[in-house]
Amino acid sequence: MIGPNGAGKSTLLDITSGLKRPVQGSVELDGKDLHRLGRRELAKLRAYLPQRAGVDWPITVERVVALGLTPALPAFGTIPSALLPAIDDALLACDLLGLRDRPATQLSGGELARAMLARAIVGDPALLIVDEPTAGLDPRHAIDAVQRLKARTTAGCTVVMAIHDLDLALAFADSILAIRDGRLLAHGPTHEVVTESLLTSLYDVPVRLSRDGDGISVRFLKSGVSS
Repeated sequence: MIGPNGAGKSTLLDITSGLKRPVQGSVELDGKDLHRLGRRELAKLRAYLPQRAGVDWPITVERVVALGLTPALPAFGTIPSALLPAIDDALLACDLLGLRDRPATQLSGGELARAMLARAIVGDPALLIVDEPTAGLDPRHAIDAVQRLKARTTAGCTVVMAIHDLDLALAFADSILAIRDGRLLAHGPTHEVVTESLLTSLYDVPVRLSRDGDGISVRFLKSGVSS
């Protein structure tokens, strides 16, 4: 999902995740209305990583990730040993094994973003909804994060992601939904939908797309800044 600030991306993700109700219509996953599901059942089906997710208390990174398994996690006490392999896999995927015992309140912004991503993927949800997963990450970890999300789709997980980095969107997304001012401008396969005309209309900045053997890159002409 792409669009300028204030387009309505986060609101749409909140509705898609079941956190907010649509004014009309419904949100269904495998034929189930998400708004009719109980909290525990909904938590097993989908995970949601919102913008600016954070932790305000000094629990360990391991415990933060374990919170993604809340339906199977006891309210108090140690983490059950049966859950540790999934937690280890998520920590490894997000380059956090060396930080598992560090209090989350002592992480850098990029490290915390990776911990939140690990929490989102640890439960292997059927639907993973992610709002700006690359915010605060350096280029290597931004690419790693999107690659990890892409890998989830090969196992049958549907990933719905709002992202400002158009180069990463074009490189990894199977389809694009472009919105502005709460309206849908385009939706379809990435390399069919994304055009210079669409991006110019979406962002009010002239855009040039460059194609080479590595894919498509985006250049905004007025500012001279590449995405």
